[in-house]
Amino acid sequence: MKWFLILWAGPILLLGSWYGLSYNDMSFGIFMLTRQAHDLVFQVYSQVLGIPAEDIPPLVARAIVVDSFVVFAIIGFRRRKKIAAWWRDRQASSEALASEESLSRAP
Repeated sequence: MKWFLILWAGPILLLGSWYGLSYNDMSFGIFMLTRQAHDLVFQVYSQVLGIPAEDIPPLVARAIVVDSFVVFAIIGFRRRKKIAAWWRDRQASSEALASEESLSRAP
């Protein structure tokens, strides 16, 4: 499961870092981090996909959100027994606390 999360988060962090640095033209002397490379990459994607370059970043962001929901659903499904046990323990402790408070308030 650890590798699953690493393989999911790694590309997202890499893409987000590249996008943020190249959008703000923080190149540190590396061509791929320049605004010129940023615009060139989105021009190429625009030509390949046949959509305006301005529409690509929101589409990528939506895809990341949907993928994240899928990943967390998979994690939740794999750990459903632990989550259910945690939820039952939490409910039982809150009910016990409520009954203790009601007993302490009784005249």
